[in-house]
Amino acid sequence: MARKKSQTMKPSGSVSRQHLDAMIEKATVDCNDELEQISGLFTMLEENLALPFNTALLGVDVTVEEIDLNDAEEIVAICKRGSERQRVSLLDLPLPEPKPAGTEWIEAYRRWAKGRL
Repeated sequence: MARKKSQTMKPSGSVSRQHLDAMIEKATVDCNDELEQISGLFTMLEENLALPFNTALLGVDVTVEEIDLNDAEEIVAICKRGSERQRVSLLDLPLPEPKPAGTEWIEAYRRWAKGRL
């Protein structure tokens, strides 16, 4: 399925706060608590984030192969380099340029998480 570029992207490539808020609302509309909200955001990431993609962590190129929930119920990226794998919080994951399709959902998750901290 072909993806269209979002019409709400700012010139810098980031999504407007209003659009992020609408995305968060869409992902969490029927949620009763924080764990359900995380699950809703995780589902939207699974459905929309183009994987795998390459990025750099501490100057080292890695491949983000998948996303998952860790034991603390945080969304993490599973990063791989060679035979090594590492879980990195999506809150801390550097995004490459150009950004892969669906990264607006990472921005939405970050905005949601910032609001609850």
